[in-house]
Amino acid sequence: MEWLQQLLDYALHLDRHLLEAIQQYGPWVYGILFLIVFCETGLVITPFLPGDTLLFAAGILANSKGDGLNFWLLWVVFIGAALAGDNVNYQLGRLIGKKLFNNEKSKIFKKSNLDQTHAFFEKHGGKTIILARFVPIVRTFAPFVAGMGAMTYMRFLGYSIFAAFLWVAVCMGAGYLFGGIEAVRENFALAVLGLVGFSLIPYAIEFIKWRARKKQNRAASSNPIVEAAPPVGE
Repeated sequence: MEWLQQLLDYALHLDRHLLEAIQQYGPWVYGILFLIVFCETGLVITPFLPGDTLLFAAGILANSKGDGLNFWLLWVVFIGAALAGDNVNYQLGRLIGKKLFNNEKSKIFKKSNLDQTHAFFEKHGGKTIILARFVPIVRTFAPFVAGMGAMTYMRFLGYSIFAAFLWVAVCMGAGYLFGGIEAVRENFALAVLGLVGFSLIPYAIEFIKWRARKKQNRAASSNPIVEAAPPVGE
């Protein structure tokens, strides 16, 4: 359980750890940030890496003088990493997707994650690539599923470019905007929890709809079918 505590500490104090990385690695930190976002987006085995919170923390530090992060350079790094990850993931789905998820008992390549992303495509179509950008785990599997045949490459690329720009603008832009507020900087953990809560809204909506459908189906199955009375005179 120690690794779980360390992971939680990194998530809730990502701004502090990122500042330590800047002090230790200097300009090389841009390469580290690129690699983290690329892996979280481009490799189906690393959906646990920070995405939204990393962009948010980087935006906060970009608004702080002396922390050594350039806002516009971060913009290029994050958009480039997101696009590169999306495209690699799409090609992986195209090449090995169906073989990878054949094993029902796999702990890494869970079919439930794949089914969840398929459901997103069924409901939202091409907009899934945009919506998935703001939903942890789903954004890792969406390009993979698209590559498995859910979407042609040129259509996928158009949505991917738009989604990458929107994601970076919202998450890093929010960090930069609120980074100037002292209360946010001093309570980064609460800000992260709020960001995580925001990203879970789509899950909550789908869960509420699922419960409502389940309740309706249960009510329908419990009501006996009432046969129509025969016409008068028969």
